[in-house]
Amino acid sequence: MIMDALIEILQDLHPDVDFNTCDTLIDDKIFDSFDIVSLVTDVSEEYDITIPVEEIVPTNFNSAKALWALIERLIEDE
Repeated sequence: MIMDALIEILQDLHPDVDFNTCDTLIDDKIFDSFDIVSLVTDVSEEYDITIPVEEIVPTNFNSAKALWALIERLIEDE
């Protein structure tokens, strides 16, 4: 599975960010709480997964790679 759909979701939120290199999306306050809610919803629908509340932590949302790792892990667990 490739992460193109994830990058597209992220770019819809913030077209000005280079999600291939940025790893401080939370630390630099690029994402706010509304972005996280949108992301959780869009990612859940796109990948047919449920992101548990305990996984909604800064480490999982600080970069596209971290978010992708979370998605892969949740897909494997289902």
